[in-house]
Amino acid sequence: MNEPLLFPPDFTFGVATAAYQVEGGIENDWSDWERAGKCKDPHARCGNSVEHWERFFDDVPLITRLGATAYRLSIEWARVEPERGRWEDEAWAGYRARLEALVKAGIRPVVTLLHFTHPKWFHVETPWHEPSSLVAWERFAKKCAELLQGLDVAVTTLNEPNVLLLGGYLGAAMPPGIADGRKAFAAMANMVRAHVIARQAILERCGPTEIGIAQNMLLFAPSRRWHPLDQALSRLADGNYNHAFLEALHTGVLRIQMPGFTAGKAVIDAAAKSTEFTGFNYYTRAHLRFSGKAPYVQFEFLDKLTRGLTDIGWEWYPEGFGQILRQLKRYDRPVWITENGLDDRTGLRRPQYLYEHWKELLLARADGVNVTSYLHWSLMDNFEWLEAWGPKFGLYRVDRKTMERQWTPACDYFREVATTRRLTAPPGTEQKPAA
Repeated sequence: MNEPLLFPPDFTFGVATAAYQVEGGIENDWSDWERAGKCKDPHARCGNSVEHWERFFDDVPLITRLGATAYRLSIEWARVEPERGRWEDEAWAGYRARLEALVKAGIRPVVTLLHFTHPKWFHVETPWHEPSSLVAWERFAKKCAELLQGLDVAVTTLNEPNVLLLGGYLGAAMPPGIADGRKAFAAMANMVRAHVIARQAILERCGPTEIGIAQNMLLFAPSRRWHPLDQALSRLADGNYNHAFLEALHTGVLRIQMPGFTAGKAVIDAAAKSTEFTGFNYYTRAHLRFSGKAPYVQFEFLDKLTRGLTDIGWEWYPEGFGQILRQLKRYDRPVWITENGLDDRTGLRRPQYLYEHWKELLLARADGVNVTSYLHWSLMDNFEWLEAWGPKFGLYRVDRKTMERQWTPACDYFREVATTRRLTAPPGTEQKPAA
């Protein structure tokens, strides 16, 4: 098979972060969650994180050194509206200065409005399952549109709403810590509406802008290939977790059917064809097993191909990346990889991971998938939510004692491919990693 080896000249290579995970000095729903001891390490705190807010202007050259021309970052709602109705003008000005610095450096900002975190007041006063959430959100979205006016930016309104809803409204594993199927569906419908509201606000204020969401997607497979219930769970997970939100933004109709968890249908005004691109976050494949006991579903990350799991315990499965890319053709929009990466605590496996996923990307392009951008997660090591400080997803390693940003072999490889547009295997890693 003659596989493609070249990225087109207009393909975008970039990197990504989220405000809470890197900025430091933020008080929000997640900082309260940590103090309640609800991370895997009950003593873990994000705290000053890696001080990206203070060091931002020194960090911009880290991006250009990689040959990257896009940077996905988020606006921390709690920083700009710590109390309901009170704006922090200095924080807004700080974000504007940072966006302008990126543009001046030749880096296009890809701005996420909501990357999991909320002000402390939000879940108490205007939770997503209540209509009041949209009033609060519209006010915030209009301020974000004002912030972005006059800049060449792209926008992801929401990061992984499916993860927020599954973890926050069904599993009680992240804020707001609810396990209620009825509220989960109401929240999901309101988040679809929130995307529409934000998109309208940005288009009205900024004119034509590329707007989408960043949707986490897993390749689902039955743990026991022969088992009909494992097969059924995989189909349900693919339809509800991977595609329900994207389908709502494509057709204007939200449909959820998760027996034992939640179900519903809602027609969302103006949601149909309400994206300019399809944003897609990919990390791994998950095997599903019917357990026979509540909650009846077991997620398993299995090393069926004996490649060795990533350090966070996820399967190394680039083939799933290509398979889901081909599924996204149905939405008839350019596809942006808004996140992709691995927890690599030695720093030695990431070049091969990049090579195998980029190869799948190019094969999907050869099959007609219009993939136009790749944003790597992450620019630098960060606070990884419930996993806290253990995982290392950064191209740059961060020494948290000195806050030094350290160049790694993956930086060399990323820069080589991003600048030459030629995909070649990294030296010494032509074979798939052994178990």
